[in-house]
Amino acid sequence: MIGSYDLKLVALSLVVAAFASYTALDLAGRVSATRGRAARIWLVAGAIAMGTGIWSMHFIGMLAFSLPPLRLAYDFWITLLSVIAAIAVSGLALYVVQRPALTPRNLTVGATLMGVGICVMHYTGMAAMRMSPPIEYDPPLFIASVLIAIIASLVALWIAFQLRQKYSALAIVGKLGSAVVMGLAITGMHYTGMAAAQFAPGSVCLAADASGGMDSTALAATIGVVTVIILIVTLSISAIDAHFATRNARLALELQGANEQLRSIALHDKLTGLPNRFLLEDRLRQAALHADRAGKNFSLMFVDLDDFKPVNDTYGHAAGDELLKQVANRLKECLRKHDTVARTGGDEFVIVLEDVESAKAASLVGEKILEQLALPITVWAHTLEISCSIGISMYPNDGNDIATLTANADVAMYQAKKSGKHAFRLFAPEMRNGPAAAPS
Repeated sequence: MIGSYDLKLVALSLVVAAFASYTALDLAGRVSATRGRAARIWLVAGAIAMGTGIWSMHFIGMLAFSLPPLRLAYDFWITLLSVIAAIAVSGLALYVVQRPALTPRNLTVGATLMGVGICVMHYTGMAAMRMSPPIEYDPPLFIASVLIAIIASLVALWIAFQLRQKYSALAIVGKLGSAVVMGLAITGMHYTGMAAAQFAPGSVCLAADASGGMDSTALAATIGVVTVIILIVTLSISAIDAHFATRNARLALELQGANEQLRSIALHDKLTGLPNRFLLEDRLRQAALHADRAGKNFSLMFVDLDDFKPVNDTYGHAAGDELLKQVANRLKECLRKHDTVARTGGDEFVIVLEDVESAKAASLVGEKILEQLALPITVWAHTLEISCSIGISMYPNDGNDIATLTANADVAMYQAKKSGKHAFRLFAPEMRNGPAAAPS
């Protein structure tokens, strides 16, 4: 017996296949973009929607087939098994494409299982007609349908993985084109499988007379309405979810940026961008912990500019601010990347030199700073000459706590001022017995 096809329903099956393929591509993005419980919900819901779409295409194609003079119908429970197979296959596809990486092995195994699952859905659906004698299948065409299903699945999985989290206008066009290709591949498998079916003369459709059988017209109407509703609702929910996810991600980024900016403002000097007193305290604690663990020393240096006030009086505070920024840059150039230079207020800077072998090594850095700051600085066409006084203390020799170490570096800096400025002094215990000199 030779069957025929209603070309309108054939065209409709192709449209449904393309629509289901586009839904699958969209759902792949939602599943891979979510985590935890939300990802599991999208996986299950997506499998149901996508599976329903694929199954609908398959059954509309079945309804397009007629075998005069027989009235064809389909056993409800066997048909339900084909629906379950379609949903299971869809769940497998979404699970594969939501993984972080799609290796050749995962792609091959996933495509093979998915292709076999689609064939199970198709041939289970064919069995739902309960033909007597049973349908026989042409081996070459049967094998071809299986190969087409596997190849189509491989292409579909690869495309879905590539486009899963892309939402630009170009990506949408790409998804539409890919959906058409995937739809053609799925329908190609279906109609190859239908072509493989051979109906013996005098065959009888037992499902047409069984109480559980469904009339083709009623089934077509049910499939059409339910499929369109499910796919449209699924796409709408996916679009809304993607919109809110994008907005939340943008808000999260903005909040993160604002938090980072506030943290930077709280821990850095507004004028020079150097660490301020709060961040300096943390760096000192970290340096002390590191020194204790490694059994090493670190150095604390107080740097105070000499005769900075006359610059403000002569050229104005704006020029003084510009001078401070250039001084900050020169100080950074004298240090290693893991050292710290902070501005603690006015024309005062504090330097933390980590992993310093000895006071002599710290003295070499002090000499370098004196040389660099003694070089002329140009501020708005004015050439300024400035110097500094530096006090140096060593951890733990000059203090095994931050407060003592800081106080001793400050005392050494005062001694440098007292000795005539443009100098550095290493802390010595006897300095605490001498009179203090006020920095200028």
